[in-house]
Amino acid sequence: MASRVLAATASPYSLAAFAAAGGAIVVWGMVNAVTAIGAMNADLDKPAPAPAVAPVTAPEPPPPPPPAFVFDAPLPGRVINSPFGLRQMPWEENGRLHEGVDIAAPAGAPVHVVTDGIVTRSGVSGSYGRFVEVAHKDGFRTLYAHLGRDAGLKRGTYVKRGTTVAYVGNSGRSTGSHLHFELRNKAGKPLNPALFMGKTFAEKDDLPLKAAAKVGRKVRLAQVSRWPEGVKAQMPGKMAADDEGVVTRVKGGRIRMRINVVDG
Repeated sequence: MASRVLAATASPYSLAAFAAAGGAIVVWGMVNAVTAIGAMNADLDKPAPAPAVAPVTAPEPPPPPPPAFVFDAPLPGRVINSPFGLRQMPWEENGRLHEGVDIAAPAGAPVHVVTDGIVTRSGVSGSYGRFVEVAHKDGFRTLYAHLGRDAGLKRGTYVKRGTTVAYVGNSGRSTGSHLHFELRNKAGKPLNPALFMGKTFAEKDDLPLKAAAKVGRKVRLAQVSRWPEGVKAQMPGKMAADDEGVVTRVKGGRIRMRINVVDG
């Protein structure tokens, strides 16, 4: 009996039947799904990006500490007419220490305290005339003399730097309208005020204490515009000679220096 080969009937699960039923589309979709999953897995394998870090702003530096000492000028804008140091007035036989500075200004000009302090005394003396004294930290003291009048501040009054303590005048042994201004250390020794006026010192060690206490050997000869009334009565002959233009001279007739103390 002859063999009979039967044609294979396509199984509904065969690849051909699967393709005929639109399986190609399904396969393609599966391939795409597999590809997408692979891509996702690849993404998962990548290291996670570092989180964004906000820029770090450097902190503001702390403000500098306030200066240890601040000194104003007692008559801002005015110049020193007679400096600190050895000085000989026309009616004097020898030079002596001028323990402060003289600043010419019109009568009535306000005089300011140069740094914070406490009024310790005020009054009138034969040489200083009307004066005001103020104590400051670290034992410093300032004196304002030849005043026309004070500002009525009582002893113990606290005054801030720049406060008006008095007004320029011509009291006492004065040669014209001006302020005599002194600065002393805690031992009472006079210091050159010019080295402090209008200056700021960050530290106490910056204070020019040694330089300010130094007194040169040179004697300055003063030529004045007016003699004090008390001196006029005592020395009329010498006063007349000076008024005629005769100037006190050092040995040998040589003039070392003239310092005018003038009215406003």
